[in-house]
Amino acid sequence: MSNEPEIKTVTLAETENMGAWKAEEPDGEVVYNLQLNNVTVHFFQEEWDEFMALVKGLR
Repeated sequence: MSNEPEIKTVTLAETENMGAWKAEEPDGEVVYNLQLNNVTVHFFQEEWDEFMALVKGLR
């Protein structure tokens, strides 16, 4: 049995080939993960906020 703290994850959105989820690290840091087929990009909160602003600008 491992004594490592559990990382809490929440699925934000999901399709057949893509997904986005949020992970709360044991130290309180929140990391957003964007999986596009076989590529996963990790964002800290400030980076995620900037990325979301970019996506909203695409509409």
